[in-house]
Amino acid sequence: MTSIPRDQWYVAAYASEIGQELFSRTICGEPILFWRTRSGQVTAMSDRCVHRRFPLSQAPSRLVDDQVICGYHGFTYGTDGNCVAVPGQTRVPRTARLQPYRLAEQDSFVWVFIGDPGKADAAKIPRATYLDSPDYTTVSGMEPLKARFSLLVDNLLDLSHETYLHGGYIGTPEVADTPITTEVDDEHDIVYVSRHMDDAECPPFYAKSTGLHGRIARWQDIEYTPPCLYKLHSRIAPVGCLPNADGSDPDAFHVEVVYAITPETEHSTHDFWAVARDFALGDEEVSAFLAENNRTVVLQDVEALDVLETVISTEPMGYQELSINIDTGGLAARRILRRLAGEQVRAAAS
Repeated sequence: MTSIPRDQWYVAAYASEIGQELFSRTICGEPILFWRTRSGQVTAMSDRCVHRRFPLSQAPSRLVDDQVICGYHGFTYGTDGNCVAVPGQTRVPRTARLQPYRLAEQDSFVWVFIGDPGKADAAKIPRATYLDSPDYTTVSGMEPLKARFSLLVDNLLDLSHETYLHGGYIGTPEVADTPITTEVDDEHDIVYVSRHMDDAECPPFYAKSTGLHGRIARWQDIEYTPPCLYKLHSRIAPVGCLPNADGSDPDAFHVEVVYAITPETEHSTHDFWAVARDFALGDEEVSAFLAENNRTVVLQDVEALDVLETVISTEPMGYQELSINIDTGGLAARRILRRLAGEQVRAAAS
């Protein structure tokens, strides 16, 4: 899978998705089996029995006392992926072991390392601490995308499409009309894209959740850490309200929008999304509204990107793409992703 960077951490699931039952998800083309042990630890290994490649997540395979029993021929595996029992013989073949995966659980996500486990430094996983902070209330979900993950990266780094694709939800004319600024932290491979609208229409997504109406100050500050984590720091305030000199911002509402962009295959993606807010923390109606509306916005993206994937996949080679000023963030992300993917190819060839 040459276009997908490896030796990288990717979000595999929400922590709440994985319990004491067998759970499978394909990440970067690799089918992976997850479950939570009786002590609460998440474990992961290849979701294919070494005997005849039967998926261990498929019934009648089952989990018994932290061991997985293959439902086809009864090969049994421990939490480290080693086979501990083979039917009809006492000797377990030395090569009867599943590939284990390095995991990290933080900020409501379960991260999995795809590539050389010796390079799996959990300290390099980008943070989104507000997703499980008591100072925020979060709604979240995941939608399958039948398109390559780079198309979702392009989509999220150019929010001018909100005006046209998401009108009536989060899009207003000012989003497309306001110029952006783009910065790249080459040392840490982070792309920053900002759009500050000091006098803009308040879209329904924010009017109904914050209570603000009419004209607002609306800031969008994107922070993308390739390949997986995208964060949109959204600030909504009455027109004329600016942060204080000390950085405090008592008159503003803050919404942290997070996307974990995880390739399933070369041409499909797990689109994890979360919306965290620092207001109306206990208001279930606001939570329900934001969850429903953000999922609608995500599905609008999914529909458009699924179409785009079909177009790109069937187009003749050599089509010349046109890019303009609003694409600077996406183009910077593409350069980083190409380099990360290229590093893996060169390492494999050496």
